[in-house]
Order: sequence, then structure tokens, then C-alpha cells
Amino acid sequence: MSADTAFARRAHEEKWRPTLKLAIEEVFEIMLGRQVEPREQGELKVKGGFTAMVGLAGALCGVFTVCCEAETARRMACCMLGDVAASEDHVADAVGEICNMIAGNFKNKLAGTDERCMLSVPSVVSGGDYNFRSMADGDSIAMVLALEGAPVIVRLQLHS
Repeated sequence: MSADTAFARRAHEEKWRPTLKLAIEEVFEIMLGRQVEPREQGELKVKGGFTAMVGLAGALCGVFTVCCEAETARRMACCMLGDVAASEDHVADAVGEICNMIAGNFKNKLAGTDERCMLSVPSVVSGGDYNFRSMADGDSIAMVLALEGAPVIVRLQLHS
């Protein structure tokens, strides 16, 4: 990667980071009635749990992910669904929907992408022993957040 390319990627990330942060905050406040607190990269680690993915195609190509521990995912589902969020299916659906709403909110905030970018149906992986790797080879913006002290990682990985 050339110095010019590295600079362009950093500038792109710095420009979109506030928009992504706002999209995340709005979704958590509206859907969960909770606020998230930004944390430093590496400050909080997620150990297993749930990873929700939403693909982007069109003006933006890549993948959005939301990753959190199982207990955090259960709390999110209970905030959304109340006491009926007892099953793992409900929890996975809730995390998938949060990822979908963050992706949609973010793309709608970017001028010109709302109509020219499609989102996939959310997919969710759960369990205690998996690693998620994206094949996206472009820009990546990751935000580490704390929801009631528990880690939530939101990542946007774009194809170049």
C-alpha cells in the first residue's frame, strides 16, 4: 500500500467515523432505550457469543458486523422484546436486527448511497469457539463500545 493510499484510507475512515458513531447511538437509544459509550480499540474484548452480519452491495460493497458476548445479546433482546426473548432464536434475531438497523441508518446518512446501496438479510453466528474474518480488502472502520459495561464491537469493512 502506497503512502497516498494509506493517507486516503485514513481520511475516509476519519470522515465516516462520526457518521457511524451517530448511527450506532441512534439505534441503541431508539431500539433498546440504552446508551453506548465509546471505548478505545482493544480496551474491551468479546469472548464468543454472537456475530451478526449484513452485506452491502451497490454504491458501497462490503459487510457490517455487530459482535457481542451471549449475555450482552440476551440483554439486548430483552430490551427489544421483553420477557419473551428467552430462546436463542429470539436473541439471534434481535442482534441481527440491530446490525441491520445500524447498517441502514449509516447508509441513509451518506449522501447518494441510500438509493444506490442494497442491504442483505442479516446472518448471525453464535457459539463460544469461532473466529470471524471478512474477505473484504478495502477500508475497515471498527468501533468498540460499552453497553452497560459490556463490550459491543461494530465494524464496517468495505471492498476496495
